[in-house]
Amino acid sequence: MNKVFLSGNLTRDPEVRYTQAGKAYARMGIAINRRYKDKDSVDFFNLVAWEKTAEFCGRYLAKGSRVLVEGQLQTSSYENKDGVKVNSVEIWVNNIEFAGAKRAEGGDNNYSKPSNDSYQSRRESAPPKKDDDYNFGGEPIDPEDTPF
Repeated sequence: MNKVFLSGNLTRDPEVRYTQAGKAYARMGIAINRRYKDKDSVDFFNLVAWEKTAEFCGRYLAKGSRVLVEGQLQTSSYENKDGVKVNSVEIWVNNIEFAGAKRAEGGDNNYSKPSNDSYQSRRESAPPKKDDDYNFGGEPIDPEDTPF
């Protein structure tokens, strides 16, 4: 079984592109804090998301977003410009979720902040409170008419 779960912060904005066949994919990085023998360190991994997950990432995530990632390890190798063989490991994302609150300074996230005005207007238009907990309006109910 090839499955990984990661929790960390994105190191760059997701970069969404499309294959020649029109399939969306997004590349981004994640930083994960690690503590070992009283020393703190950070591990960095490259993430690749596909199709709807890629579009979600491009739309709602940004550098610094705290996320939970479920995916699988994917290894590959290639030759760089100098002809040197390079091995790489990526996490192919199956599922990604928000793990933290929206940043207070607004950030670049594309979701809207709730408005206090709409809440206030709903509170003011709420029906008046009943004087009696058993007075639900309408005709009075005779306890003798209830089947229980």
